[in-house]
Amino acid sequence: MLYNALGAACWAVVVGALGYVFGRNLPQLEHYIGQASLAGVLLVALVVGLALGWRWFERNRALLVERTQSSWEQVLAKPALQQLKVRYPHAWTFVAARFARGEYLGLHLTIGFAISLAGLWLFGAVTEDVIHHDPLTQFDVTLLEWLHAHATPAGYAVFNAISLLGSPVTLTILALAVGFVLAARRERILLAGWLAAFAGGGLLDVVLKLVIRRPRPPGAAAFLQHFSWSFPSGHAMASLIGYGMLAYVLTLLWIHRRSAQIAVVLGAALLIIAIGFSRLYLGVHYFSDVVGGYAAGVLWLSACISGLEVARRWGAGLPPAVPSKAP
Repeated sequence: MLYNALGAACWAVVVGALGYVFGRNLPQLEHYIGQASLAGVLLVALVVGLALGWRWFERNRALLVERTQSSWEQVLAKPALQQLKVRYPHAWTFVAARFARGEYLGLHLTIGFAISLAGLWLFGAVTEDVIHHDPLTQFDVTLLEWLHAHATPAGYAVFNAISLLGSPVTLTILALAVGFVLAARRERILLAGWLAAFAGGGLLDVVLKLVIRRPRPPGAAAFLQHFSWSFPSGHAMASLIGYGMLAYVLTLLWIHRRSAQIAVVLGAALLIIAIGFSRLYLGVHYFSDVVGGYAAGVLWLSACISGLEVARRWGAGLPPAVPSKAP
């Protein structure tokens, strides 16, 4: 009851003071506060949901690993797979080595390859819908019109500031700053991968825009300093690659505590999502542009991180998986 009363008093004082200051603009202020409150509640709900999900995973990790291993052993024990193992020992050994942990061509490379394929499939599907004007493009227009109808000057100001975090200028400064730090630490492999991620992502964005040539949404010129094509979203792709690589470098070199690593990854993910949504709110991209940018970014980021992991493990002297004799 005490905390409830204190909260009510604080809320009444703040809203009353704002009403006194803004005078006749109180209804508009209440509208802005309502939107900001809704956005804050959704953000808090997302963070709490992710935190609770990760806590549940941490508590049940041993059980999940045990059940996964048990299920995997049951699958491998099936007569059909045993026959394949005996009949094709070299192919079986090669496939088994791709799932081995600790090898420089092992599990991490397989996971990276699978993520890259998923990103490529998603990008291809979205691109096909955009080119052939499938129902996804109708959803693009509907969502854009809904956001435009509910947009406010304050919202434009907020999301324009968020959008600047994914701009070429901001990401170029980030690339140079982290690049200088890696060069000073003589992290040559990481420096090469870091620069390749940014340079390759920028080149990929330019090429894809020139190939597909999708026009911008109506009214996008109000927030654009220069003309460019719409698909895929360069901000979405560049922010995913840039801040994804930043989270990778931070967790690899400086942040080793698991909880802090999770916080960094979640923070990067929320920032990337916010930048993508800002492009929708400002009306400079369609929904499929942002999804296509994310898909292309996942493809390139996964390829860069997988290549870095292979190079690091090879540089550390880890041998490839040694084929074992089939029984």
